[in-house]
Amino acid sequence: MELVRHATTQLAVPDDLATRDPRIVFMVKLGQALHRYGVPAHRLEQDMNLVAQRFGISGNFFATPTGIFASFGLPEEHRTSLIRIESTEVNLAKQALLNDLVRQVIQGQVSIAEGTQEIDQIVAAPARFSPVVSTICFALASGSAARFLGGGWREILATTIIGFLIGALAVFMGRSSEASKIFEPTAAIIASALVVIAAQFFAPFSIYLTTLASLIVLLPGLTLTVAMRELATRNLVSGTSRLMGAALVFMQLGFGVALGSQINRLLPPVSFTTAPEPLPAWTLGLALLIAPLNFTVLFNARLRDTGWIMLACLLSFIGARAGAHLLGPELGVCLGAILTGTAGNLYARILDRPAAITTVPALMMLVPGSIGFGSLSKFIEKDVISGVTTAFSVALIAVALVTGLLLANVLVPPRRHL
Repeated sequence: MELVRHATTQLAVPDDLATRDPRIVFMVKLGQALHRYGVPAHRLEQDMNLVAQRFGISGNFFATPTGIFASFGLPEEHRTSLIRIESTEVNLAKQALLNDLVRQVIQGQVSIAEGTQEIDQIVAAPARFSPVVSTICFALASGSAARFLGGGWREILATTIIGFLIGALAVFMGRSSEASKIFEPTAAIIASALVVIAAQFFAPFSIYLTTLASLIVLLPGLTLTVAMRELATRNLVSGTSRLMGAALVFMQLGFGVALGSQINRLLPPVSFTTAPEPLPAWTLGLALLIAPLNFTVLFNARLRDTGWIMLACLLSFIGARAGAHLLGPELGVCLGAILTGTAGNLYARILDRPAAITTVPALMMLVPGSIGFGSLSKFIEKDVISGVTTAFSVALIAVALVTGLLLANVLVPPRRHL
C-alpha cells in the first residue's frame, strides 16, 4: 500500500475538450476519477473504450501512472489532450459508486449532465473513515503481519505500537504535498530506530521481523503486482513506470531502515533471535479475521462489502497455503491468485460490482512486498548472493500472481463493462 498523497478534490477538463460534446466531458472526468481511485492502466483503457462505444464516440486512450492521453474524433480530425493526474489512491467504495453511475448513464436512468455532476460529487465526498480509525488500522495491520510472519507476543506488541505511530505520521504528513514526498524514508528511519529501542526491553527479540511488520503497510507489493500485470497485458509504458516506482519505494525504505538502525551504536548490546517464541494456532485465525477488517478501512471499501472481503481473503490464504504445500512457496501463490481472480470475477458477474472490491484486498495476502524488502536488506548487508536469490524469488512470485490472475480470467471471463 501507499500513502494517500495530498491532492485537490476537483477534476479539471482541458479547455479544448470542455466546450465540446458533453459526452466527452463526462468521459474525461470519468477517466480522471477511475485513475485517481486506483484502476490500473489496462482496465482504465478498456473501460474508457467501452464507454466510448456505448456513447457512439470514436475515442482512443493511453494511460500511465501519472496521466491519461485522450483522443476523440475521426482520424483526420483527432484532437488529443493530456490529463495530468496529481495523485492516486485505492478507494474501492468510490470505484463502486462510479461503476453504478456509469451503468445508470448508459441505461438512460441518469442524464449525461447529471452524471457529470455526480462524478464531481463522488470525488468531493469526504473520507469514509476518520484519521483515528485509519491510524488504528495501521497498528492492527502491523500486528497481524507480525503474526503471519511467525512473530511471538513480543514482536506483535512492538509492531502494533510502532504501526500506530507510523499511521499517525501518515495522517500528519499526508496533509502536505511536500511532506508526503519524504514519508517513506522518514517512516522507515523512525520505525527502525524504535525497533532497536524496543529490543532493549523485549529481548530476546527479532529485529528483522519486527521492522518488516512495522512497515508492512508501506511496502509496494501491490504496486509491484499491478506493474507486472500491466506488463503482461502489453501496457509496457505504464507497467515499466509503475515497476520503477515500486523499486524506488523499496530503496527509500531500505535507506531509512539502514539509517535508523544505526542508533544501536548508542545503546548497550542485547540478545537477538531469529526464531521468535511460537504462539497458539488460534492466534493465526485471529490475525486472519483482523486483516480483512484492516483492508476494508485502508482501501476505503464500503462496510457492506466487508463480508465478501473476508471470504476472499480467507480463500486467498487457503489457496496460497495449499499451493505452497504442493508447488513450493514461490509457485504456490499462483493457486491462491487463481482462486482469488475466479472468485472476484464471479462476484462481479453475479452482483454487478467491480471485481477489485474483493480481489485487491485478497491479493494483499499474496503480494511479494515483504520478500522484496528482504532482498534489499541482503544487499545493504553486502550479502549480494542472497540478495540476488531473494530478488529472483520476488520476480517469480509476482509472475506467478499475474499468471494466476490471467488464468482466472480464462476460467471465468471478467465482465465486459464497468
